[in-house]
Amino acid sequence: QVQLVESGGGLVQAGGSLRLSCAASGLSFRAYGMGWFRQAPGKERDFVAAIRRSGGSTRYADSVKGRFTISRDNAKSTVYLQMNNLKPEDTAVYFCAADPFDGLWDAQQYYGYWGQGTQVTVSS
Repeated sequence: QVQLVESGGGLVQAGGSLRLSCAASGLSFRAYGMGWFRQAPGKERDFVAAIRRSGGSTRYADSVKGRFTISRDNAKSTVYLQMNNLKPEDTAVYFCAADPFDGLWDAQQYYGYWGQGTQVTVSS
């Protein structure tokens, strides 16, 4: 049974930082690209960042470039999202997802497994 479990969310003031983690089990983590998406209240789920299975390439949404960093530790089957200089508009539920095609996709349909999400709230 595949499980993706996010952690590290919380309440932070604008300008602060958080690091999200997503621990994977039940799949060959090294074989999957990984992505982070987020969904704000009343809005669609949007792409945030993706990383290839090797960790050698990454992709970011324009809204987070220069502030967020995606990384992975294949030995720990974990993907991370370091979020710096957080803004109130970053408030959302953040989801990690596994991509069997390793394509750095920004579209949800390419991701086969999803976590339950972790809430990030940024106060102004």
